[in-house]
Amino acid sequence: MEPFTIILIGIIFFAFIIFVKTLRTVPQRSAYIVERLGKYNATLEAGFHILVPFVDKIAYKHSLKEQALDVPSQMCITKDNISVEVDGILYIQVIDPMKASYGINNYQFAATQLAQTTMRSVMGKLELDRTFEERDTINVAIVEAVDKASEPWGVKVTRYEVKNILPPQSIKDAMEKQMRAEREKRALIAESEGDKQAKINRAEGDKQEMIAKSEGEKMKRINEAEGRGQEIERVALATAIGIREIASAINEQNGMNAVNLRIAEQYINAFGNLAKTNNSVIIPSNLSDISGMIATAMTIIKDQEKKK
Repeated sequence: MEPFTIILIGIIFFAFIIFVKTLRTVPQRSAYIVERLGKYNATLEAGFHILVPFVDKIAYKHSLKEQALDVPSQMCITKDNISVEVDGILYIQVIDPMKASYGINNYQFAATQLAQTTMRSVMGKLELDRTFEERDTINVAIVEAVDKASEPWGVKVTRYEVKNILPPQSIKDAMEKQMRAEREKRALIAESEGDKQAKINRAEGDKQEMIAKSEGEKMKRINEAEGRGQEIERVALATAIGIREIASAINEQNGMNAVNLRIAEQYINAFGNLAKTNNSVIIPSNLSDISGMIATAMTIIKDQEKKK
C-alpha cells in the first residue's frame, strides 16, 4: 500500500473520530453548558446535538432532578444554653443551569454550609423543650433563608427536614425523669378522677335506691290504708245489712218469739259459763217467769259483752 493511501486513510479515520466527538446526546432531566472559545455559548437540553469541532466544548453538566444533600451534624446552643447536636437533609433543584455554572463555584457545598449556619441561628432562638416541638418552624426558617440566598445561583430549595436533635446524656436523663414524673402525675390524676366518678355513681345509685324504697313504702302504706278502709266499709255494710235483717225478722210474724228464744238460749249458755269464772250475778227469784228470765238474760249478756 502506498504511503499516500495510508495517510489518506489516517486522515479519514481522524476526521471520523472528530465528527463522532462533536455529537452529543443529552439525557432526560439534564442540561449541558456549552462554551465556545472559553465563553458561554448555549445550554443544551435533552436530545441530540452537534458541536463545532475544536471550538465548542461541554464545560458543565447539571441534573435538573431534585437532589437530597445530607447536612452534617453540628453542635448548636439553645436559648437556655444547652448544647445539642443537630443534623438534617436539604432538598434542592437546579432551575437555571447557567447561573448554577457561573453564579457560584459549588452550589451544593454552599447550600449545605448555609443550612448549617441558619440552623445554629434558629436553634439559638429556641429553648430545648421547644426544639422538639418546633421542628416545622425550624424547617421553614432554614428553607426561607437558604432559598433566598441561593436565588443568584439558579438553585431552588424545595424543603428541609431535621433528622436528629441529640442533647447531652445528662439532659436526656433529666428529661426521662421529667417525663416519668409527668406520666405518674397523669396516672394519679386519672385514678383520682376515676375514684371520684365511682363515688358519684355509688352515691347516685344509693339515692335512687332510697327513692325507690320510699316510693315502694309509700305505695305499700297507701294500699294498706285503702285495704283497711275497704275492710271497715265492708264490715260496716255487713253490720248494717245484718241489723236491717234482724229488724225485718223481728217485725215478721212470730219474729219476737224467735228473738225471745234466742235470748233464752244465750241466757242458758251464760249461766253455763258461771262455773268457769268468778263473776258475781243476780239470779231472779222467779225463774219460771219468762219475761223476767229474758230481762235477766239480757242483763247477763250485756255484762258479759262489757267484760270481753
